[in-house]
Amino acid sequence: MSQYQDDIQVVASLKSAQGSAWDAINPESAARMRAQNKFKTGLDIARYTADIMRADMAVFDNDKTKYTQSLGCWHGFVGQQKMISIKKHFDGKTDRRYLYLSGWMVAALRSDFGPLPDQSMHEKTSVANLVQELYTFLRQADARELGGLFRALDAAREAGNSAEEAKIQDQIDNHVTHVVPIVADIDAGFGNAEATYLMAKQMIEAGACALQIENQVADEKQCGHQDGKVTVPHADFHAKIRALRYAFLELGVDNGVIVARTDSEGAGLTKEIAVVNEPGDSGDIYNSYLDVEEIDVADMGEGDVVFNRGGKLVRPKRLPSGLYQFRQGTGHERCVFDCIGAINAGADLLWIETAVPTVHEIKGMMDDVRKVHPDAKLVYNNSPSFNWTLNFRQQAYDAMVKAGKDVSAYERAKLMSAQYDETELCALADERIRTFQADTAREANVFHHLITLPTYHTTALSVDNLAKEYFGEQAMLGYVKNVQREEIRQGIACVKHQNMSGSDMGDDHKEYFAGENALKAGGAKNTSNQFG
Repeated sequence: MSQYQDDIQVVASLKSAQGSAWDAINPESAARMRAQNKFKTGLDIARYTADIMRADMAVFDNDKTKYTQSLGCWHGFVGQQKMISIKKHFDGKTDRRYLYLSGWMVAALRSDFGPLPDQSMHEKTSVANLVQELYTFLRQADARELGGLFRALDAAREAGNSAEEAKIQDQIDNHVTHVVPIVADIDAGFGNAEATYLMAKQMIEAGACALQIENQVADEKQCGHQDGKVTVPHADFHAKIRALRYAFLELGVDNGVIVARTDSEGAGLTKEIAVVNEPGDSGDIYNSYLDVEEIDVADMGEGDVVFNRGGKLVRPKRLPSGLYQFRQGTGHERCVFDCIGAINAGADLLWIETAVPTVHEIKGMMDDVRKVHPDAKLVYNNSPSFNWTLNFRQQAYDAMVKAGKDVSAYERAKLMSAQYDETELCALADERIRTFQADTAREANVFHHLITLPTYHTTALSVDNLAKEYFGEQAMLGYVKNVQREEIRQGIACVKHQNMSGSDMGDDHKEYFAGENALKAGGAKNTSNQFG
């Protein structure tokens, strides 16, 4: 017997025990509402999705073609539409497709202060609120889809079509939820380790099973693709990683996933000199990358900061901002050092923020990490901050030069130009972009590929095109031809926007609650019927 049938029997037994007061309660209606609310709390979601991620990680260890992907979200509707689309286009399954919650998009689009740069200035609670919102919309997508199946089941029964009834019942019993893992950005923790722990608890309680934290100074935090990034010594970062683990364990999400991000490749600054307890420890290694000059005690100036390195007195170069700088060219080494330390501290996945998307650079760093931790897996940001077209055309250009091919028809610095779009070089570049995720999964053990801000950019592009047409000569045709007509022909669910907002579910509930007295919205005069 299915869970659906079990629930009918359970409610029927409860109804029988309650007597006449429950005469109007329909056990099957209650069972349907239970099915439409599979996840009762955010912690139910976090535990369920953590298990999914762990299973996916195990599969990936044995098959590098089974990497996972996600797209960034800034609103519940966006996340909902992505998962509805995935189920529509991929045989009703959501396997290895996640959502990403970008701190950049929370700052730019969800703060009460208005649009903000990615510097952790937005409200802490807005991140957990977005996690909750995303799952509210995904759960509604389940309820909406199941509601349609329930109505189809009733129609099959009324028509006496037992074969169709059995088919629909099977779809109900084996319904695939829209709820998937969310990798959620907690920035640099928004404060000290205690602040990180408190914020992590909020995010986990909202449903997050995977938290991504970076090794920047919380009050100096910058977007990973901007200048001026300031990292912290390992002791500080590892305390925050442990704070995340404790938050997961306290809430019973024992499988929770921690993604440790290093910004060291592009971060040339630190705010503090690390504490050294003994030669060769993590603090000593961290300090070894500082740009220093050997001095004599007599050369010390008022307020100088100096320390002993191997029996010699050295003075780190300090900027007017009070920050210390690392030696040029140490980014690769520091990233590897950070990654090894993060895994030692309990991180499950790594994230290396790079300046450009190149397979060999990512592979080079991960090869060094995997000498110590062979199973180390990477999350990689396929960022819109990269000019993918120009970068990969230049990579293709360099490859052609190396292969001895004639590149005289191209100007390397101007390869973004549309004049090159149909050339051999650009076809080669596009193929490299197409296979980039598969290539880095295979070569660099990248388990998860994400795009941080795709819906921000697609919204901007589509609104720009709509406004240009609608307010121009095309007028209403600009909307109808390029939006609604395509929604209808491509079967985009939101063309029936009343249905998407829950109108049909509301009608179901009205009928459950009021029976024949229900005043429903979905009658013959509902214009949504025009869409079939």
